Amino acid sequence: MTEQASPLVQFSDALAQAVQAAKPHIRAIRLAPARHISAIAWRSDSVVTSEQSLPKRKEFEVVAAGGSVVTAKAVARDPATNIAVLRVPATTPGLLGSNETRVGSVAIAVGADGLGGASARMGVVNRAGPEWHSMWGGRIDQRIVLDLRLARREEGGPVFDPTGSCLGMTTFGARGQVLVIPAATIERIMPLLLKHGRVPRGWLGIALHAVAVPDALRETANQSSGLMVMSLVKDGPAAQAGIVAGDIILSVDGTSTHRFRNIARHFGSESIGRSVDLRLIRSGHVMTVQTSIAERPAA
Repeated sequence: MTEQASPLVQFSDALAQAVQAAKPHIRAIRLAPARHISAIAWRSDSVVTSEQSLPKRKEFEVVAAGGSVVTAKAVARDPATNIAVLRVPATTPGLLGSNETRVGSVAIAVGADGLGGASARMGVVNRAGPEWHSMWGGRIDQRIVLDLRLARREEGGPVFDPTGSCLGMTTFGARGQVLVIPAATIERIMPLLLKHGRVPRGWLGIALHAVAVPDALRETANQSSGLMVMSLVKDGPAAQAGIVAGDIILSVDGTSTHRFRNIARHFGSESIGRSVDLRLIRSGHVMTVQTSIAERPAA
């Protein structure tokens, strides 16, 4: 009679199996002779990685499982969601992501060792909050924070649960936090990058700077800070609506500009062509101006 393995051994085996199953999807992108970051073979002919750590080059050497090396072309990148896509010769079947993430569940972050092998880190999901917007205005489907340490070379690799379902891609956030770009975000952004080479987003054609609202107007404005218009693009949406340099924008469609990230959600792909109300201070008076959101130029 075979003795049943202890729960700890079973758990260990499940983790090892999850990492083993992940290996065909792990890639290393060489940045220099002794430097690399990790990437994921998300589709049979495309890999994704962390945009913030990928140098602005067109071609890279990519090391696949087993140590084979191919040349990949960086076809598109989106700083707003921190996703970069590279084309590679079709080899590995695509990776399927999971949309279920629970606080406290075990997370396995897998990275590339640069030689065709893999490294692994184990932790837990520290936070699984609602969707959020980056400083660049990108919509991230869920805020997933991991309680684990990650080496710089492992950034851009996949995160799995013990069943082998992929939660998304690792990246570094503020103060060294290990975040996950969810699988749902990658699935949504990747087709746009492959089709258009970028993700269309809304734009008003203004440069803004955070300022304090003058004391005499704080009660009327109902807030202590706003965003001052420092410059405008000639013939841009804001300029056409009559916005001028020196205006202090208080809100966008009722959303306070106290924090820029609060209004980023108003300028996603779906916002192009939509009208918005800008509540602002001009010459000591609070007023509202309506303008239309245009597509941000490619440049």
